[in-house]
Amino acid sequence: MTFGFIRALFILISMIVGFQLGSAWEGFGSSWGLVGAGIGIGIAVGIILLEHGLGKVSLRGLSAAVFGLVLALIVSKFLIGAIDLVPELDATAAPILKLVLVLILSYLGMVFSMRGRDEFNLIIPYVKFDRQDQSDAVLILDTSVIIDGRILDVCQTKFVEGRFVVPRFVLKELQQVADSKDSLKRNRGRRGLDILNQLRKTSHVSMKIHEEDFPEISSVDEKLVKLAKVLSAKVLTNDFNLNKLAEFQGVTILNINELANSLRPVVLPGEIMEVRLIKEGKEPNQAIGYLEDGTMVVVDNAKKMLGGVVTATVTSVLQTNAGRMIFTKLDSEKTSA
Repeated sequence: MTFGFIRALFILISMIVGFQLGSAWEGFGSSWGLVGAGIGIGIAVGIILLEHGLGKVSLRGLSAAVFGLVLALIVSKFLIGAIDLVPELDATAAPILKLVLVLILSYLGMVFSMRGRDEFNLIIPYVKFDRQDQSDAVLILDTSVIIDGRILDVCQTKFVEGRFVVPRFVLKELQQVADSKDSLKRNRGRRGLDILNQLRKTSHVSMKIHEEDFPEISSVDEKLVKLAKVLSAKVLTNDFNLNKLAEFQGVTILNINELANSLRPVVLPGEIMEVRLIKEGKEPNQAIGYLEDGTMVVVDNAKKMLGGVVTATVTSVLQTNAGRMIFTKLDSEKTSA
């Protein structure tokens, strides 16, 4: 049953009710029946438009406003009782004063609750009915980790558990990348959308889209940090700048690059390895190759052996933000020494 059918049925029932009320006013068959039917249709359309407009309001903000209104009505109830205790108060002025008091408190309660709606979520948490076998950890995916794609492989190994949350603003940014005029960006964006679809189809992965947008914040990174605070969640990312921003504000970051670096085999000075040399290095006579995991290997005095596979001895290992670099020298040189 679609929303359109429900709305059409609501308009039809409102028209019939309006016709019946109009006919009862001046008798069946009078023009008031048609007037009542028209009024019923107008009221129904107005309510549908109101419902459509409220659909753009976030549930968290609406919940905060209702909470503030209820709290204001409770407080005003006590204050109205205090007004009734004033003996010399004019009988005409008392109801007006009570009404003004209720209106002011209701307005202030709703406004203050809307401004502090982030904290409101902590005071009155949402009641959700989830499967008991699911982890309580909430993990927010950002655009970089979705496009990267390795999160799918990690999830399929079942090393990461929890509920994945994809914010609507991240999904919008991903769609913009997929619609880019640049072919490279467009392919990356489409790959990210494919990764999300595969994650959704993974049986042991729980994933949902979060609608909160924080329109007062322009930066996507700041929105992610804000949402992580509200949901008490962790952020999965490959973005170095987001990593620093979130850590500064006390939000836990899970960086896929750091995970990949920590899982690489430990290489110690003196170990021997084989590597294929594919290009020249920055220093004279240096050659560069790569291990299967993408680690760069720099071999001294091996420029003449480009394109071949050499045996090299590890001299040192350098860990940088961009990854790990292994410095080596030809094994034959070590043997001759």
